Amino acid sequence: MLRNGLYIIATPIGNLQDISARALDVLREADVIAAEDTRMAKKLFSLLGLSLDKKFIKYEDHSEEKQAQGLIDLINAGSAVALVSDAGSPLISDPGYKLVRKCREQSIYVTAIPGACAVITALQLSGLPTNRFMFAGFIPNKDKARADLFNELKNIDTTLVFYETAPRLLKTLEQAASVFGAREVAVARELTKMYEEVISDSFAEVLAAFADNEPRGEFVVMIAPPTAAEYSLEDVRGILQKRLRETSLKTAVKEICEQYKLNKNDVYALALELKNE
Repeated sequence: MLRNGLYIIATPIGNLQDISARALDVLREADVIAAEDTRMAKKLFSLLGLSLDKKFIKYEDHSEEKQAQGLIDLINAGSAVALVSDAGSPLISDPGYKLVRKCREQSIYVTAIPGACAVITALQLSGLPTNRFMFAGFIPNKDKARADLFNELKNIDTTLVFYETAPRLLKTLEQAASVFGAREVAVARELTKMYEEVISDSFAEVLAAFADNEPRGEFVVMIAPPTAAEYSLEDVRGILQKRLRETSLKTAVKEICEQYKLNKNDVYALALELKNE
């Protein structure tokens, strides 16, 4: 019998066999299933051969604060609550962190049952650097918001990971190409499913591939880190100016050189110029 508390459970992102034995045990024994879409949760239970004879509660973004306390009240009354997303690992671009925070504040037992996650699966298949990566969630659907996000992230020295939908994929890739230029991009779709596919190449080549074949399914878009050739002194002028206000000239120059792979003498000369302005 499960102790009362919150159980964060990863569910399959496509292949049902990816559900773990531990996840199945907890889903069988949980008193309450909290899900963003209870219809999807019930469908998953049916496919996995699990009983629907338990309480299913809708848990979503816009009323998360109120719903969180309601679930905690159920836990305090003796219930084991399982939190699931539509697919994959809960809280990854899905509601849930406020619930976990409230549970911590109120000394409620919380544990996670790990499993499938589209971000990690896509990175493993991408061939892009994985020693450092940044998951930036779903890409905005408005052109300006999309461009602002890309420009905000373009100088970060890490592989960037996003979620995107099929109808917006081509426009997103076109706009990303104008910001990220010659970097390699990898696009993964239908992960763990029959038509799983990962295309990794230049933006032009990936765009051409999807122009010939209409995008279908759910996508993870990954963009390689910047290379040294992408940066000039003008690119880092503003960043260096800010760092000079926060730290010593020597430290600021060292940090900029290491992060952007620029010549130390050139950066030092620019730092002196900025310092004397």
